[in-house]
Amino acid sequence: MQFGFSSYSFYQHLRAGRMTLLDVIDWIAESDATHMEIATVSLSPEISNDTSTLDADPGFVQEIKKRAADRGVTLSNLVVPADLLGENAERDMARLKRHLDVAAELGITLFRHDVSKWAHRAKDVAEFEQLLPRMVEASKEVAQYGAQYGITTSVENHGLLMNGSERVRRLIHLVDEPNFKTTLDVGNFMSVDENPVVAVQQNAPYASIVHLKDFYVRSQLPGDGWHHTPGGSYLLGSIVGYGDLDMRGIVRGILDAGYDGFISIEFEGIEECLMGCTVGLANAKRLFDEAEAAR
Repeated sequence: MQFGFSSYSFYQHLRAGRMTLLDVIDWIAESDATHMEIATVSLSPEISNDTSTLDADPGFVQEIKKRAADRGVTLSNLVVPADLLGENAERDMARLKRHLDVAAELGITLFRHDVSKWAHRAKDVAEFEQLLPRMVEASKEVAQYGAQYGITTSVENHGLLMNGSERVRRLIHLVDEPNFKTTLDVGNFMSVDENPVVAVQQNAPYASIVHLKDFYVRSQLPGDGWHHTPGGSYLLGSIVGYGDLDMRGIVRGILDAGYDGFISIEFEGIEECLMGCTVGLANAKRLFDEAEAAR
């Protein structure tokens, strides 16, 4: 297992200008982690609007490549949002392909994309079924483009349309490309009120990379900043191991599936992010060690 971080975990400092992406690479190199995935949204001033120009800045791409190589940090995954169902689907598809070119230049072999906006919610299962063929066609096109570089593409359980574990598996089977899998986010299932332990058990066999995160979960609104799920729960990001998710059950599900790849900590809590990352990494490694010892 290789433990590392999503650049999204450092968004507090990246947005405020206290760190650059190159600083993040340096910080990871000096930690107990070995890899970093690049989330393009972490290079944007607004978390809900990805305005990263990584695909149009070859000089910066070369800086990232050199710094990671010099510091011994593996670049594991490139995470790019997209809406392949909206009016700008053609534009977003072209942008994804340009970022696949960037991933190849950086030596990254994993690539995660969305198929719709986060807030896109089908009114009912019939609407989802109507949209599914378009999602399959678009995901197949991305996977086939990535295949020329030996890149495995993936959809994450992310957003209200494609967050459910069964929907993700259906998409994978219908796309039917050997290099198309899922970025398995262990916490995001909660956004559609799905039991994350069960969902991880079901989807871990299809994972290309795992996002490890934790949430505080409440049944009543504690205050501003909490995410309200369709089923009435309230979520707030926490340090891995400090929240209310059954992390031990989640870790067992990952190991039972035989997964032995990148574990990417995605911290999105309100605590100071460097502290959150440091403690979260230590907790994650301890949880996996304990689970391995108990097998």
